[in-house]
Amino acid sequence: MRLLLISDTHVPKRARDLPQQVWDEVARADVVVHAGDWVEPSLLDTLHARSKRLVACWGNNDGAELRARLPERADVVLGGLKFTIVHETGAATGRDARMAKAYPDTDVLVFGHSHIPWDTTASTGLRLLNPGSPTDRRRQPFCTYMTATVHNGVLSDVRLHRLERRDA
Repeated sequence: MRLLLISDTHVPKRARDLPQQVWDEVARADVVVHAGDWVEPSLLDTLHARSKRLVACWGNNDGAELRARLPERADVVLGGLKFTIVHETGAATGRDARMAKAYPDTDVLVFGHSHIPWDTTASTGLRLLNPGSPTDRRRQPFCTYMTATVHNGVLSDVRLHRLERRDA
């Protein structure tokens, strides 16, 4: 099962649309995971229509309509692993231990908010992934997203992809 992980798209405030490279990944993915900060419902509608399967939550920049349509926390089993998708996880310091305690039954936690890519594994085995942002790099050198594969309860091929700098 091929996964596409994105977050913090901020369309249309930071970009008019997702980069074509991300849309190409949407077409290849079995599941698209979005960890919040959509900003406008139109991207949710388009991504839902173009994805084989979409699992998503809302973020702090998402208004009432998005919050009515999406959960604050999404839980799903994919390929035998339990994924939790949230937007915010708090400060980077102590994140692994804090999230392992908060999500003891989760195998993979996908989050956003900071726009800073993150890939760590807590001492409990919880894998924490933040794909960054494909449209708003903030202080990062590149806009980013992640892909991964899950098969028979194993997450593999987790890859951070860099996009050329976008001036939104």
